[in-house]
Amino acid sequence: MLSIKKLYSGYNKSEILHGVDIDVNAGEIVVLIGPNGAGKSTALKSIFSLTDIYSGKIIYNDRDITKLKTFELIELGISFVPQGRQLFQNMTVLENLQMGAFMIRDKEVIQKGIEEVFKKFPVLKEKQNQISATLSGGQQQLVAIARALIQNPQLLLLDEPSLGLSPKMMQEVFDKIVEIKNSGVDILIVEQNARQAMCIADRTYVLEGGKIGISGGKDIIDNPKIREIYFGSDLNPEKVKACPIL
Repeated sequence: MLSIKKLYSGYNKSEILHGVDIDVNAGEIVVLIGPNGAGKSTALKSIFSLTDIYSGKIIYNDRDITKLKTFELIELGISFVPQGRQLFQNMTVLENLQMGAFMIRDKEVIQKGIEEVFKKFPVLKEKQNQISATLSGGQQQLVAIARALIQNPQLLLLDEPSLGLSPKMMQEVFDKIVEIKNSGVDILIVEQNARQAMCIADRTYVLEGGKIGISGGKDIIDNPKIREIYFGSDLNPEKVKACPIL
């Protein structure tokens, strides 16, 4: 599905990623975790053509997309939900969703897409005429995710989806992410809440200083370093495996 090979990227002359390799296979949720400043958001932005790529390749469905522009990536089936949601705060929920369909010319297709999104997010249908700025942080995050889904992507990139959310709303957002994956959308997530993210992940990469330090499937939780840093060294490993643990 998606394969990042020896990626060196950053901004202007500042290199942030130093030879990163990441794969997202069909039917997977893949999570990218690590300390602040490790380059996690840069990895997502590089896929979505929002950074300078110095070398390496990004392959999507056997096609080299390294030099494609953002609108071309959307056309290929890749959508991105940036950190901080970035909604049009003075627009309604419905208007924000319509903005997500800016590349679709057929009004019937747009309407069908919105109806499909409302099936996935019933609360947004109820609040479709409400100004986005008046929603809770969690509801705004759902709008941002729903807006990205309007384009009917095959691959969804999520940057810090739980940022600033209450534990209850965070759990709802993660539950929705799993539902989206089960509907046939592959997902790559950057997430600070490593414990919750690893609970829903099929595979996890740990980014440290712009390089992949550790990677693995569900068994990554058995790694002593992972347990100590992200779960606490005194936590029973069997409890760690029993997700969700929060």
